[in-house]
Amino acid sequence: MSKREDFVSAAKRGILIKDGPYGTEIQRAKLSPEDYSAGILLEQDQKGNNDLVNLTQPQVIRKICDSYIDAGAHILATNTFNANRISQADYGAEALVHEINVAAARIIRDAVDARTDGVPRFVAGAVGPTNKTLSLSPDVEDPGFREVSFDEIVEVYVEQCRALVEGGADFILIETVFDTLNCKAAIMAIRQLERELGREIPLMISLTLTDLSGRNLSGHTVEAFWYTVRHAKPLTIGLNCSFGAEQLRPHVQLLSDIADTWLMAYPNAGLPNDLGEYDEVPETTAALTKVWAQNGRVNVLGGCCGSTPAHIAAMAAAVEGLSPRAVPKVAPDMHLAGLEPFTLAA
Repeated sequence: MSKREDFVSAAKRGILIKDGPYGTEIQRAKLSPEDYSAGILLEQDQKGNNDLVNLTQPQVIRKICDSYIDAGAHILATNTFNANRISQADYGAEALVHEINVAAARIIRDAVDARTDGVPRFVAGAVGPTNKTLSLSPDVEDPGFREVSFDEIVEVYVEQCRALVEGGADFILIETVFDTLNCKAAIMAIRQLERELGREIPLMISLTLTDLSGRNLSGHTVEAFWYTVRHAKPLTIGLNCSFGAEQLRPHVQLLSDIADTWLMAYPNAGLPNDLGEYDEVPETTAALTKVWAQNGRVNVLGGCCGSTPAHIAAMAAAVEGLSPRAVPKVAPDMHLAGLEPFTLAA
């Protein structure tokens, strides 16, 4: 079977578990500036360049991955949120993008393949939004100005995704989408790469909201976003980051009703405190997300900012044995979207 078919088979049997963030765990490893750039000569300080750790400290990434597998994760995402040419330019490391992504995917691929317990597990090549936006101008005096073009963003994503697939990624996860147009560029990049490689590359797409009203930074509501990307036939659609499970609940509920594909949600461990740290304990996150599962709202659960392997283990235990969300059959209406959705009933 194809990886898409393997995923669908597993998702029909039960609620799957996605891993948590790598940044939190890398911080816990207390790496020195020298550890970040070990063996690689770069002019700029690499402290905080978590993506480079795939090359310089692969054993750290492997240990984190193994801890998430031990916690019960079925979907392991690569440590490549900022492993694109635009974001790596901040560190002067853009020439290493291909190597970083190949290494990141291979670490997770090896960790997954090393398990012989028969549990289905998948490698998702994580693609972040970059630190540029296509929909909004960074210059308040010039609303039409853009720092990059759509075609440039597509090229950046093609480069990253090609390397992730080369390293062994089963899927590409376009996550933390704050700008819908950036997401569209990523979708186009995957389609170009599919033609180049002559095979399907299943997509996972995850939106992030910027306020409790339920819009991303480019202004799209959850419903409008889904109608904007539905043509890409993503393997999963969902929400991540933004808020904790309590605040994300109504938006997960809305998306669950309208999305005719599998739904993946991975909230933060609550809201950050005054120091920017996350205090929500694993038991609280697990209890809140268990309600989603009990109400038939999710197919995949995981954690974002502030989450740890303990949070993932608690969620996995909380939803064990619960039935997965049934993918709804939607009416064959015409769905259009600007910032708001528009439906023309059949």
